[in-house]
Amino acid sequence: MPSLTLFNPSGVVLQPPRVRLATRRLQGLGFDVSVDDSALARAKRFAGDDDTRLAAVDRVAKAAPDVALAVRGGYGLSRLLPRLPWKRIASSVDRGTRWVGHSDFTALQCGLFATTGAASWSGPMGTDQFGCPDDEGGLDEVTADCFAEAMRGELEAVGFHTDPGQDGLDRRGLIWGGNLAMLCSLLGTPWFPRGEQVKGGLLYLEDVNERPFRIERMLLQLLHAGVLGQQRAVLLGHFTNFKPSPADRGYRLTDAINHLRAATRVPVLTGLPMGHVPLIVTLPFGRPGRLLVDGRQALLGW
Repeated sequence: MPSLTLFNPSGVVLQPPRVRLATRRLQGLGFDVSVDDSALARAKRFAGDDDTRLAAVDRVAKAAPDVALAVRGGYGLSRLLPRLPWKRIASSVDRGTRWVGHSDFTALQCGLFATTGAASWSGPMGTDQFGCPDDEGGLDEVTADCFAEAMRGELEAVGFHTDPGQDGLDRRGLIWGGNLAMLCSLLGTPWFPRGEQVKGGLLYLEDVNERPFRIERMLLQLLHAGVLGQQRAVLLGHFTNFKPSPADRGYRLTDAINHLRAATRVPVLTGLPMGHVPLIVTLPFGRPGRLLVDGRQALLGW
């Protein structure tokens, strides 16, 4: 039975029963689950103060379970970046640990790859997916199965329905990415992957609570910084929970995407099941892969 540790390096858990529900569901998937001692710690908006959350990451890295699953995102990892035990985390990866999360967890994934070249996984988290109560939609079956297969080393590809116009596309490159706002916040820092590390990559992006014009601004930041132009393809996931403003005057997310497509020759695909939604796939961060498109069906494999 693979071991799995739930730990919280980011935001405070406002509903502790969700952690217990996540534990039961993960056990039902065949994992031997433990919850880190400070997973429910509280210090204002954080899951404990900086030292508490830093110690949690260090404990998990030393223990090297088969899976290290973030309880939730929010905000908090940016404060820890200069002090995180990168070599120890990378050593745990060498010993077989799969570090999994998304949203704020993108900061740890980027920093880990930038400093050590170690790979991780983007996927569901404790409270958001595994701890979602049934009366709020529950745990999506595809999300759970995809995660379990990826953690067992059985998953080799994910498929999704994309926009027309990309039929016949065949691209190889490093699979990497995550939360758009977090990636932009790391540009120019030691924790953003170097150009040669991700050149020719397959970059996936998602975000939440960001209006379309802000999404466009961040995409353009990556473009102007030379990141997007180095990619073999850009895969857009879900961008959710934003409220239109009267000032938008009909400007939508599709307008932002169309503007990006006009500004770069890099193929930009939509429809990747990734983001702050019930159905999300589990993807590697930092592993070589291949993207194939047949009609409107895309397949991302590794």
